[in-house]
Amino acid sequence: MEEEIPVVICAAAGRMGAAIAAISSIHSNTEANVLFYIVGLKTTIPHIRKWIENSKLKEIKFKVVEFNPMVLKGKIRQDASRPELLQPLNFVRFYLPLLIQKHEKVIYLDDDIIVQGDIQELYDTKLAPGHAAAFSDDCDLPSTHEMVRSVGMQNTYMGFLDYRKQAVRDLGISPSTCSFNPGVIVANMTEWKHQRITKQLEKWMQRNVEENLYSSTLGGGVATSPMLIVFHGKYSTINPMWHIRHLGWSPDSRYSEHFLQEAKLLHWNGRYKPWDYPSVHTDLWENWFIPDPSGKFKLTRPDS
Repeated sequence: MEEEIPVVICAAAGRMGAAIAAISSIHSNTEANVLFYIVGLKTTIPHIRKWIENSKLKEIKFKVVEFNPMVLKGKIRQDASRPELLQPLNFVRFYLPLLIQKHEKVIYLDDDIIVQGDIQELYDTKLAPGHAAAFSDDCDLPSTHEMVRSVGMQNTYMGFLDYRKQAVRDLGISPSTCSFNPGVIVANMTEWKHQRITKQLEKWMQRNVEENLYSSTLGGGVATSPMLIVFHGKYSTINPMWHIRHLGWSPDSRYSEHFLQEAKLLHWNGRYKPWDYPSVHTDLWENWFIPDPSGKFKLTRPDS
């Protein structure tokens, strides 16, 4: 029997259309046997299930998984500057083995992506022995460097951790070390459990509550920084074309159309999302969007 490819995507209130577009793009561009794990909070699950079952996505294989935000109690430092980064579903990736039981290898994707290639290629990413995950290195593509420079983003650990704090300096990680982006992950569940990755991540979350080692005023908010610490020097890399990112960092900075056509996966990380306004390259995202049959979720457009 053809191997099942588990793909984990979150469906958050207010941005369920993002999960739908991501799923639609993956399903349309592969012949692989994909099983979607759609993770939501109790309040959003009925809506996302109806959206799928009453649209052309009704033929996909999927499971809806409820995420209990109580697992985060006492582990998130409240931060008023970017409250959206504190949403419970941002931390689903920390708990993959608790949510996905029977698979050895899992793909996790942020919801603000679309996939233009065959997801089988991403799933076939080789993980080195002893590595629990593969990520995209933030120094991997010249075109991405240009985008980083043009909008003043950080792509080193200095942008994510507070090096004034002794606990951060004690890690022995140079602040100029290249960071990685955990919005696309290929994970080995056996290694993840063996290395107790979830426990390690929780430890750093709790230390941050006590010592404020990183915050959402820094580059990647509160979900990226613990992963940068725990996976430092212990991750494999994803083909750069499988994670073209920063499309949501500026409403003015654009990639070339030719480059985006070559990309296998596009990621609107940043504030400017393609279902909102203003944003860039929205046409590429809207190709895969399926309107909400209930009419509750609507795109934000200048003429709407």
